Amino acid sequence: KLKSISLMKKTNAITKNSELTSVLNTHFQGKVNLARVKLISHIIIALCKVQTVTFEKLSNAFDTTTNSESSLRRIQRFIADYSLDSNLIARLIFSLLPKQDKLILSIDRTNWKFGQTNINIFMLGVVYNGVAFPLLFTMLDKRGNSNSKERIDLINRFIKLFGKDAIKCVVADREFVGQDWLAFLNLNKIQYYIRIRHNFKVFIPHKN
Repeated sequence: KLKSISLMKKTNAITKNSELTSVLNTHFQGKVNLARVKLISHIIIALCKVQTVTFEKLSNAFDTTTNSESSLRRIQRFIADYSLDSNLIARLIFSLLPKQDKLILSIDRTNWKFGQTNINIFMLGVVYNGVAFPLLFTMLDKRGNSNSKERIDLINRFIKLFGKDAIKCVVADREFVGQDWLAFLNLNKIQYYIRIRHNFKVFIPHKN
């Protein structure tokens, strides 16, 4: 009985991996070779299992006859040597969203240090049912807040990939203010909801 259960689990895992590989391979349209697509599938399924990005734990969770040491080396080589096209990944995520129009875009930033290195990620996500799905990001080569140009570039990147009509509005925290940035949103008629600081004064033209 235990052998039967183990065999069923293994069969289900192989089926899931094959289905995911098929989906990814169809989407990538030959831009990523099949061996890498299969490895990406293994990594995604392993991530869902172990819920950590630790390479050793991921390699142990691979549903494959290959030993974990070989799987670990494959992960290490992939991360070290291969550069995924982030726009290709964004299109994949976008295609899997439950809806592709009238989207609420959220922008946010996270900044921490790894040793002496600053890691500052400026992220754009799509909000659906209260959850923001990360879609596009840029690494800021500095500490602290993004500037207007960096924000405009990120929104323009979304527009180039998916069109302005896909945007319902942009939501952001109080750090995302600035004359050029808000002027860009106004000029492009992109609705926005941005928190303001308690000491800000907002001028409403038609009320003077």
